[in-house]
Amino acid sequence: MKSNTDTMARLLEIMAQLRDPETGCPWDIKQTFASIVPHTLEEAYEVADAIERNDYGELKGELGDLLFQVVFYAQLAQEQKLFDFKDIVDTVSEKLVRRHPHVFADADLNDEAAVMQNWEAEKAKERAAKGDVAVTESSVLDNVPTTLPALTRANKIQKRCATVGFDWETLEPVVDKIKEEIDEVLDEVHQVTVDQDRVEDEVGDLLFATVNLCRHLKKDPEQALRRANLKFERRFRQVEQHFSNQNKDMSDCSLDEMEQVWQQVKESYKN
Repeated sequence: MKSNTDTMARLLEIMAQLRDPETGCPWDIKQTFASIVPHTLEEAYEVADAIERNDYGELKGELGDLLFQVVFYAQLAQEQKLFDFKDIVDTVSEKLVRRHPHVFADADLNDEAAVMQNWEAEKAKERAAKGDVAVTESSVLDNVPTTLPALTRANKIQKRCATVGFDWETLEPVVDKIKEEIDEVLDEVHQVTVDQDRVEDEVGDLLFATVNLCRHLKKDPEQALRRANLKFERRFRQVEQHFSNQNKDMSDCSLDEMEQVWQQVKESYKN
């Protein structure tokens, strides 16, 4: 049986062959860091999709595809003499050991809250050490990637702010804020002359406040919305099937008719 080292070495060899200027694959040869980013994002979402469907046979393949993305970046970096795969592994290994002193050293972190507080403190040190900006001038929001999905980035921003105490301790004010934002949205849309930019701002504030509720409930907003999307799609397909079975075109049905069937479908999931 091959060791993990052997199998990883084989994958790195395959990647090098694919990028060989003389005998490699024309598509792989022309790729750059920027050009494969969309593929990396797609592979990450396919991993999430396989997990959501509990398809672990599919997950094995999707994780392999995601790993290949890392190997691809490592090959590009090695060719440009920036770093190589070993540097990537060494960096993450060192980071994990440093961020888990309660496992690899003698630090006493008794609960999850203490672990997360230490984790964020270590990340803050890393952010301060990366640039020329003095520690006193850095922000806890430094290096929150702007390319993250909006819900995920909102969640990350809020988590960062919470590390310095900028957060509510109970659920009630979080919910009150959502109600306040709903009122502000409605206030804007009921103006005699509606300012669409202000409407968008208020809807954004409402979404941001809703992300905060997810965070306080210890739910990931991106995952929660993905589940809601899947649930809606599953139920709507059943509504479509209902009318199809009756040889009816939904566009010819009233909203009341569709709502009645929708409620029936919803009720069926409770039984």
